[in-house]
Amino acid sequence: MALSAKLELRQGQQLVMTPQLQQAIRLLQLSNLELTEFVDTELERNPLLERDDPANAKPADDAIVERAEERAADDRWLDLREPVSDHTGGLDVDFGNVFQEPGTGEPGSPSAPPSGMSWANVSQRMHNGGDGDNDLEDYVANQISLRDHLSAQLPLTVNDPVERLIGQYLIDLVDEAGYIPADLEALSLRLGAPLELVESVLGKLQTFDPPGIFARSLAECLALQLKEQDRYDPLMAQLLANLDLLASRNIPALKKAIGIDMDELADMIREIKRLNPKPGLKFGSVQLQPVVPDVIVRAAADGGWHVELNSDTLPRVLVNRSYYTRIAKTATNERDKGYIFDCLQTANWLVKSLDQRARTILKVAEQIVRQQDSFFMYGVQYLRPLNLKVIADAISMHESTVSRVTSNKYIATPRGIFELKYFFTSAIASAADGEAHSSESVRHRIKQLIDAESADDVLSDDQLVDRLRGEGIEIARRTVAKYREAMRIPSSVQRRRDKKLVERLGDFA
Repeated sequence: MALSAKLELRQGQQLVMTPQLQQAIRLLQLSNLELTEFVDTELERNPLLERDDPANAKPADDAIVERAEERAADDRWLDLREPVSDHTGGLDVDFGNVFQEPGTGEPGSPSAPPSGMSWANVSQRMHNGGDGDNDLEDYVANQISLRDHLSAQLPLTVNDPVERLIGQYLIDLVDEAGYIPADLEALSLRLGAPLELVESVLGKLQTFDPPGIFARSLAECLALQLKEQDRYDPLMAQLLANLDLLASRNIPALKKAIGIDMDELADMIREIKRLNPKPGLKFGSVQLQPVVPDVIVRAAADGGWHVELNSDTLPRVLVNRSYYTRIAKTATNERDKGYIFDCLQTANWLVKSLDQRARTILKVAEQIVRQQDSFFMYGVQYLRPLNLKVIADAISMHESTVSRVTSNKYIATPRGIFELKYFFTSAIASAADGEAHSSESVRHRIKQLIDAESADDVLSDDQLVDRLRGEGIEIARRTVAKYREAMRIPSSVQRRRDKKLVERLGDFA
């Protein structure tokens, strides 16, 4: 068979993911904080982009003149060849009399400056930052961290240099709650110090404020606090040794282990309840970023809903075309012309992509509100089953686009702030031929039934299934158990013990 070369013309379609298209897709799934950071980076990198701030907008020529005047003023202040007297001449101020009150200003008086200095020099040093380079941030209140609080107590309690090194090492191991690892032998091997010395240093550190710090277990943490209050006795030691029985609410076994009556046990439990199981959390820790909604939903006058974007989260950028025209005339070689043109293309793309992103988010949010109208009117029990395909078909977009839009986006409603993904729930069949139920609404109904229980009428998972089926919800027992565990609700046996304990101990829960 002979082989021959020939030319053929074929027509086909192919989706090419250009870098700009990939970037536009990535912008969809960015949160408002991530988007702000991205835009700030582009503003620094692209000279043709500028932030749109209508309140501070000025004509371009006026802004150029103003910047020139500011640079000239800076140059004058930086001209150190001028005598200092030239700057203060003409001012009717006697720096020597500024700090005369309430003292006399004589040496040794309360208002007198340090030896070898005048108040004029002190004032000048304060104005210029002095030797300490004073800054306004130095005077701003800052929440002290647990590590700094413990480190400040170390030199006041531990004098030996070796013990201080061990103490600082243990301070570095303290977690946010105030605990350290329990294996002191491993710590002593790592430090190359005798175990007895490490235990001795730990004993000193456990006297630090707050009480209960440097504990290796919950029982030790509570014991340290009781010792601080002089309330640690053999009976308390027995109670702390059986915390597992207290956690499981096994009161009969706990009474038998300690050997006391119910009234005395109730008093001890109330005393334990007043202690802090995580003493380190009262100090500075990781600050949680508050949720800023991307979309706001308000009730409209006609009974519907008004959906709008949160303008505070939308970065406003403009393309400075007048600046582009001016600098394009100065470009003398192809490299400069190419750079300026690329900057213009990138700036135009970013402005267009931000606008398209905002429109897409609003379109998806409006459709979600339309689909979940009953939720906004009546509450979570009326949340409908919803998936990405329903929203995608309604707005003629792909499911992946809707998925990206709903990631890390929040909506503020009269019922609170929710992530957009919250409204997408699976369907649970109806016992009759009615409309399916949302898994979130079923989960909410299970919690309602459990919250309404009494100590003598605790519902098992099978009974919950029967109640739900009686309300038209077809659900399996394992599904009820899965939802209950996801909400961190204990089993019916544990709930019955808890309710009995509340009845017997009064205010203890």
